[in-house]
Amino acid sequence: MQVTLDIPDELAAALAFAGQDPPAPPSKPSASKLYRQRRLSAYQLRILLGIPSRWELDAFLKEHQVETYTAGDFEHDLDTLQHVEETRKAERRRA
Repeated sequence: MQVTLDIPDELAAALAFAGQDPPAPPSKPSASKLYRQRRLSAYQLRILLGIPSRWELDAFLKEHQVETYTAGDFEHDLDTLQHVEETRKAERRRA
């Protein structure tokens, strides 16, 4: 069986490594990996895989155990909260 997939130019650029032509269209698992690496946005992933709605994309991501909130995101959020707390404490001391 042969499947042909037209990839919009803006998506092809995200799939290519620096200095190389884009590879063949990725499979669902490799497209999910590109999404995990944040090389594709949710919208780009939807277009690439032909998923018509955000809700169906969410179901696809859940089915393939693709987490959109990473440990790195958690660490960044924690650092931000600590910074805000320290700033507020410093402002209270000055008041």
